Amino acid sequence: MKRTIVEPSQLELVDKVVAIKRVTKVVKGGRNMRFTALVVVGDKNGHVGVGLGKAAEVPEAIRKGKEDAMKKMISLPLDDNRSVPHDFIGKFGSASVLLKKSSEGTGIIAGGPARIVLELAGFKNIRTKSLGSNNKQNVVLATIEGLKNLKTPEEVAALRGISVSDL
Repeated sequence: MKRTIVEPSQLELVDKVVAIKRVTKVVKGGRNMRFTALVVVGDKNGHVGVGLGKAAEVPEAIRKGKEDAMKKMISLPLDDNRSVPHDFIGKFGSASVLLKKSSEGTGIIAGGPARIVLELAGFKNIRTKSLGSNNKQNVVLATIEGLKNLKTPEEVAALRGISVSDL
């Protein structure tokens, strides 16, 4: 069962800039400076998206990144205590992020880029460990990839053709 892409116009969205990079291109007349902004957008209730914006000025790059993130919103399964339904490793490039289910009162235990994604997604109790690369963009995308592949117990039961109580 595939999760649907969410229509961002109906959600109350919060956005955070994860990273802004200055990119220089050397051309015949000198150097061209441009900016790249990595932006995460979420409603803190099971919907999150990540986007990349590139422009000559920082505010324009952030705006483009926010628009891109709203286009790429995904919906996530949250369990009773606002954690992940099961442990999973998300991979993107050489970055891997381990997402672990946690009990009530644990809080969000995560490093920088992964923490932003999890906070805006609406998780309250989760433990993560960033493995491999510590490149911010790859860590954020690995976290999103891991969250995309999470399945609720109902989805697993439907795939196996059994009831939830038999799992």
